[in-house]
Amino acid sequence: MENQNKFTLSRRNFIRTSALASGGLLIGFNFLTSCGETAAPPVDISKLDFKDFNAFIKIAENGYVTIFSPNPEIGQGVKTSMPMIIAEELDVPWDHVSVEQGALDTTNFSRQVAGGSQSIRFGWDALRQTGATAKQMLINAAAAKWGVEASTCSASNGIIKNSNGDELGYGDVVNEAAHLEIPEDVALKTTKDYKIIGKDAINVDIDAIITGKPLFGLDFVAENMSYVSVMRPPAFGQKINTFDDTAAKAVNGVSEVVQFGDKIAVLASNTWAAMKGKKALKVQWTNDNDLENTADHDAELFKILDGKNLEIRREDGNVKQAFAEADKVLERTYESPFLPHNCMEPMNFYANVTADKVHLVGPIQTPAGTARRIADLINRSEEDIHLEMTRMGGGFGRRLYGDFALEAAEISNLTKQPVKVIFSREDDMAAGIYRPAIKYRIAASIKDGNVTGYHLKEAAINSNMYGLIPHFFPAGAIKNYKVESGNYQSNITTGAWRAPYTNFLAFAEQSFFDELAELLETDPIQLRLDLLKNVKDGEDPNIQYSAKRMTDTINLVAKKSNWGNTKDGIYQGFAAYYSHNTHVAEVVDITLKNGLPLVEKVTVAVDCGIVVNPTGAKNQVEGGVIDGIGHAMYGDFSFENGQPQDVNFNTYRLIRMKETPIVETYFVDNNLSPTGLGEPGLPPAGGALANAIKAATGQLLTKQPFVKSIQKYEANLKV
Repeated sequence: MENQNKFTLSRRNFIRTSALASGGLLIGFNFLTSCGETAAPPVDISKLDFKDFNAFIKIAENGYVTIFSPNPEIGQGVKTSMPMIIAEELDVPWDHVSVEQGALDTTNFSRQVAGGSQSIRFGWDALRQTGATAKQMLINAAAAKWGVEASTCSASNGIIKNSNGDELGYGDVVNEAAHLEIPEDVALKTTKDYKIIGKDAINVDIDAIITGKPLFGLDFVAENMSYVSVMRPPAFGQKINTFDDTAAKAVNGVSEVVQFGDKIAVLASNTWAAMKGKKALKVQWTNDNDLENTADHDAELFKILDGKNLEIRREDGNVKQAFAEADKVLERTYESPFLPHNCMEPMNFYANVTADKVHLVGPIQTPAGTARRIADLINRSEEDIHLEMTRMGGGFGRRLYGDFALEAAEISNLTKQPVKVIFSREDDMAAGIYRPAIKYRIAASIKDGNVTGYHLKEAAINSNMYGLIPHFFPAGAIKNYKVESGNYQSNITTGAWRAPYTNFLAFAEQSFFDELAELLETDPIQLRLDLLKNVKDGEDPNIQYSAKRMTDTINLVAKKSNWGNTKDGIYQGFAAYYSHNTHVAEVVDITLKNGLPLVEKVTVAVDCGIVVNPTGAKNQVEGGVIDGIGHAMYGDFSFENGQPQDVNFNTYRLIRMKETPIVETYFVDNNLSPTGLGEPGLPPAGGALANAIKAATGQLLTKQPFVKSIQKYEANLKV
């Protein structure tokens, strides 16, 4: 539906305005409709510590605007796109806006989180109403100054005009606006009037990033800070028996060695000394418990697929009967390994625990939850915690888990000094948390040329933390439909990895549908479109995807990729998937070199509603596609008796520059509210690639990474 052009604003959402001591207007607002009603913003911008209010706009007397962003920035672009939404409704030129990162406010804010590709989706209405309300207040102030009705005035590009032709800049009326009542019924723009939303905007931090200015957690330095490298158990399920720190303490620069739990912290005056000191530790480890449950995950997962401890997640019709009456039954098992996150910036965090407060600084996707855990860990009140967020060099779900921040706080609490924990790449890959290994078994029944039944089973490591999505496609599209899942509990820590749940499931299901299309002797895209005709949007409240939106997305990618009409030597594979409230369809074009696949191009169609920042949106989609192809093709990670076998890039294979395809991205044009983009581009990529390889070579791929199934891939590619 078209964006509303009227919005009733509650005082709960738009909290307070205040005149600045230095002149100007300070406006408190709520990004995600979750501020406390009694929160009072600070008055003097120079004394802001972010403890009294979570987010606000500052409009200076010169008309320039500063927007403080409370959401963590992990490269998904919200520090740029969220302020763009405010600036659009405020109607101020984008080049008059500066953006600064806010800190954690546990009192007044309930969702300062970067996860699930939800920041823009949840913030859309609140961000628009904030900008529109501020604009109306400025108009009201100008009208009062002129002695005219506000309805006779308008504002655009930071200038207010009345019907007599008089003009005032925002900066001319900010002090008067600070004393006015908050309007509760404001007009919002329609999409045709947008000047900022839908236009390309560069990353607000780009200059600082390319010139190396301190933005990231690794950049942070504090006075008298010690650098810390932590020795952790080399295998999951181990604990310290004895250790000798004599050689570690002898390393120049090492100041202290401290045991905490089954870890040892080496404190030093610089990172190199801390890491060198850790390597000098002599530790004897012992098994804390039976490690059998990390030894043979494959066998245990297959037991689950064979019917051990499966739980029904959704069941429609009678799957058993459909299979009994079938002319044909297709069944496949798909397998994926554990995967690390490998953020460009390894984990790190600063902590200074004093009697007065707990000062924390670093890259974290879940600042509020992490602050609560730290308060519990060191027995402090949450009010004592002051957490500042830095920009992050990638997150992908790894920084949802604040284990590294807890380590820093515990070490600072023990040593009574400011510390900064820094992971090496080896620490980063060996300490968890991983995408869990998963296996899927999918079966479908065919009767009289139609798909009559569908049965999906999932077996995963620690799937109570992970799980599949039973209400996504093809739920509702096949009359007899059943989804079951089971999990095997392991000592190996697992959790969210970019596009949780769907990053591997999409490959399994979309590869399976291509096989079904082959059995039915129909085009793979046509099969999906035919099945989507069986779904009536809104009929089943549990079904989250939209059949219409998915159909439109598929049709767009088919057109833009020239599906089925490519040049000789180009082989295509298709996949479509819904995740994180966004519909994505992809077509992979490959060629063969020495009989082996080379990915040339990926055409992507996306329905994410209104595209706030096209440049940022394309970057997110393209990054997700390349990430998805790279990990499907090469990503592999294994354990031996609970110990990771690959801890650096000399043995862990990532996609290389020469292997990255051209990615062409197209957006479905509609006026619906925006949805997420950080993750949805990844899930279809593996399936589209597998289907393209099948089209080119006839080889069916059911196990990731694909490179293991393509014999002598690396050697032949170099010929």
